[in-house]
Amino acid sequence: MRTKMSNSPLTDWTVVVPVVALVALVFSWGRDLPPVAVALVALCLGGAVLAAVHHAEVVAHRVGEPFGSLVLAVAVTVIEVALIVTLMADGGDKTASLARDTVFAAVMITCNGIVGLSLLVGALRNRVAVFNAEGSGTALATVATLATLSLVLPTFTTSKPGPEFSTAQLAFAAVASLCLYGVFITVQTVRHRDYFLPVDSTADRHRAAGHPAPEDEGHAAPPTARAALTSLGLLLVALVAVVGNAKAVSPTIEAGVARAGLPHAVVGVIIALLVLAPETLAAVRAARLDRVQTSLNLAYGSAIASIGLTIPAIALASVWLSGPLLLGLGPVHMVLLALTVVVSVLTIAPGRATLLQGGVHLVLLAAYLFLAVSP
Repeated sequence: MRTKMSNSPLTDWTVVVPVVALVALVFSWGRDLPPVAVALVALCLGGAVLAAVHHAEVVAHRVGEPFGSLVLAVAVTVIEVALIVTLMADGGDKTASLARDTVFAAVMITCNGIVGLSLLVGALRNRVAVFNAEGSGTALATVATLATLSLVLPTFTTSKPGPEFSTAQLAFAAVASLCLYGVFITVQTVRHRDYFLPVDSTADRHRAAGHPAPEDEGHAAPPTARAALTSLGLLLVALVAVVGNAKAVSPTIEAGVARAGLPHAVVGVIIALLVLAPETLAAVRAARLDRVQTSLNLAYGSAIASIGLTIPAIALASVWLSGPLLLGLGPVHMVLLALTVVVSVLTIAPGRATLLQGGVHLVLLAAYLFLAVSP
């Protein structure tokens, strides 16, 4: 990892930017913003994304894999869940499908966008991107199960009309999601941690030949515990700023979507793109360092956390939220989900991927984005 890991002075941009973005969030929260203010908030949002990636890498370098990718995935998802619940509480019936739209967008962005970009970068660097099929396959199976239980079954259940769960069904989906998430975390970090560690055959060949591996050049020593804790705190500040500022600009996004005559589901897509930007950048940087497994940990871990934490939170929030809670996907999205799962299985099973697999996943993401705009 080439990222500078030394203690940052108080004037370092990675310290200043999250604080400035948080201040911008405080002054913009709950207010109707003029265009200039929206532009400034958007600028702070972009800076907070970059700062979050930096601090996530510092923490990851200290704790090692797979804990590093887990920290970023869980932190982003917890704050994303808070954003979804807040928007649903404020929006009434028009946000009945916001949880579904945002969670499904997160699944498609992670499983096709982040995975596709990571494989593409890894294959461009070494001709073939190498990763651990056991760990990635386990994560993919968890994503597919959670997505089917939470986003597909509501379309076919008959206890309530429309793509909704009954109260008992929603409670079961929430408990099942939490249990699966808990088991996955245990497997990833305790029982079978080695399944989720980076596979680096290129570096091994360099070392066997007596030459330094590419990522060994300029590789910094792990940061101190104090530096890691500081970065963890700044990571949380940056992520709060990312999601909070995304909410601050969301009325402008909603107004723009409405003026353009686009479906309201596009709002969920844009929000998911914004809040997943830190994971996307971190995954691409890991792939550039020949750590594609770390990239896949980020992608699938984010998808699992997005479903496994959002559904229980929404189930709990539904006690006081008024209006319907639409979770079931429509036919087009179910087809895209099924195709994503099939293609992902074929990608992960060999433990190796080329440019073609990365391109296929990116085309699936492009199809999803296009159909979200033009259903």
